[in-house]
Amino acid sequence: MKNILVVVLLFVSIAGFAQKKESLFNGKDLKGWTIWVNDPSIAPEKFFYVKNGVIETPGVPMGYLRTKKEYSNYHLHVEWCYPEKPTNSGVFVHTNGPDKQWPLHYQCQLKYNSAGDFIVNAAGESATVGDSTYVGTEKVKPIAVKLHPSNETKAGEWNSYDITCKGSTVEIKVNGLLQNTAVKCSMTKGSIGLQAEGSKIQFRNIYIEKIAQIS
Repeated sequence: MKNILVVVLLFVSIAGFAQKKESLFNGKDLKGWTIWVNDPSIAPEKFFYVKNGVIETPGVPMGYLRTKKEYSNYHLHVEWCYPEKPTNSGVFVHTNGPDKQWPLHYQCQLKYNSAGDFIVNAAGESATVGDSTYVGTEKVKPIAVKLHPSNETKAGEWNSYDITCKGSTVEIKVNGLLQNTAVKCSMTKGSIGLQAEGSKIQFRNIYIEKIAQIS
């Protein structure tokens, strides 16, 4: 009887864990996302699209994918690759307000050799990294530089971001290495975005795991 009870409890525990994990990309289409491109003459579906099971964008002009849903208290996993010359991109968290070239958000930088930098890309919003508090303005988007030298792979190889948003804290890991931690973030909820800014980039294996509500 004890063995049966243990098996049942283990199954319930595993099922509960699985329910917490939510895939943001099904490998087939961009269901659950909206596309914004900084050129109305370009069809959105030609700017972000699915190719060979990964999300791809030419990166020019600027724009982004944005989840239709908003999230708070989660761990985000996303993998990216520059198949050609690497330049610039980013992962947006706590994105708020209307779509425009720079919506309100915090950005986890994907500029080549700068992945792990943290940007307050929101006028009037703030975050603290180390002993410094960074406040965004319409003209200034302050950057908190990563803790360690770049640990990114070369063009054509995949990298991983693990971004944990818990309460007012955002923790950033690049390929498993902790590169930044921001605390006292004034924004704690919003949609998630993947940016196009400069060159072709691909994304895959995108999911979130919910974290228990912060009291």
